[in-house]
Amino acid sequence: MRTRLLFLSLGVWAAFLVAQPKKEHIALSVVPTANNWEYALGERADFEIRATKNGKALKNATLSYEIGLEGMPSKLKKKVSLSDKETIVVKGIALNEPGFVRCSVTLNYQEHTYRALGAAAVAPTEIKPTVTNPDDFDAFWSQAKAELAKIPINAKLTLQPALSKAGYEVYHVAMDNLGASSWYGDSKFYGMLSIPTKPGTYPAVLEVPGAGVRPYFADDRARDGIIVLKVGIHGVPVNMEKKVYDALAKGALATYASSNMHDKDQYYYKRVYLGCLRAVDFIHSLEKFDGEHLVVSGGSQGGALSIVTAALDDRIKGLVAFYPALSDMTGYLYGRVGGWPHQFKGLDPALRPFWETTAGYYDVVNFAKRIKVPGWYSWGYNDPICPPTTMFSVYNSIKAPKELRIFEETGHWTYPEQWELAHKWIMDQLKD
Repeated sequence: MRTRLLFLSLGVWAAFLVAQPKKEHIALSVVPTANNWEYALGERADFEIRATKNGKALKNATLSYEIGLEGMPSKLKKKVSLSDKETIVVKGIALNEPGFVRCSVTLNYQEHTYRALGAAAVAPTEIKPTVTNPDDFDAFWSQAKAELAKIPINAKLTLQPALSKAGYEVYHVAMDNLGASSWYGDSKFYGMLSIPTKPGTYPAVLEVPGAGVRPYFADDRARDGIIVLKVGIHGVPVNMEKKVYDALAKGALATYASSNMHDKDQYYYKRVYLGCLRAVDFIHSLEKFDGEHLVVSGGSQGGALSIVTAALDDRIKGLVAFYPALSDMTGYLYGRVGGWPHQFKGLDPALRPFWETTAGYYDVVNFAKRIKVPGWYSWGYNDPICPPTTMFSVYNSIKAPKELRIFEETGHWTYPEQWELAHKWIMDQLKD
């Protein structure tokens, strides 16, 4: 068996997992005064606000700003007039508990509105999760995995000639998966497989998706000797026209992330998490897989699924997770921000009495506690979709070897350097 190095061409994800910030005529920025964007408990977090036009300080305008605990109602609301100073320093607030202070700025100028935000960390490595770890968590998932194991993979591969290229072939894959519960029967899990045509055995990458629903295509990494399986999670084929997915996103799948959350056995993500394990089964069934080198990777919802898959399946040898979602979702019930999909924001627990119980079985925090393989993680402080408070709740729960690369300024997007660093990490981990 030939052993090959596994590499990750990280730029491939960009089109699906991140939204790069757009350039605007007025450059508005908010940064903490601390050089490392971090403050101690009880220390006031102040912010520097800059507004420039054509590279010069913007004059004769007024902006408003709000400061408060990340994701919570603001504690300060003020306006300030811009002069010829390029930087304005505003006083913030202090936190006596670990978390993040967020400053949001709005500028109305010449019939346009510009917005920016900046977040300061306060003792982030001390942030603890709010979500409960159910006593029967391991038993619940062991039983689910046992039920999945009874179902044959029954993989159906359909060659995609239009996507296949010199050196590799592309197949649309359908696999049998466990349904959300016995009430609904079994379901399907779909993906797009790119596999080298040259005889031999190869390492593999399982790419798990960010939120939403979309088609998937070929992956040129297969030309370089990598098996790549990109999966969808919704039980629908991943090779249909885009308009079909757009309709699903506005209709049947508009609120999938909270679907059936009243019952831990019927919650939408049960079949999703098990589907990711079924994808691992499928990769291991391939004759051209080397049987050893398998990494799971993703961002946002995909970052969550990377952690979940690695925690539930010891055949995963490493993981890459950018800004994981589904993390400490119950934060809102305890006076602080919660993770995407933010279903607990503004929720009266009495109206959804079982949601918090269900969350314990699916929250990424509880999977992070069970990670045993090395992982590489990256995010920024300005992410309103997957707030850093929730992601540190995950990272601080991991006991396995881990590496965190913070790019403070980023929100729910990445710099090219982050992809390059993750690629290097993968390469270093899987050398023989």
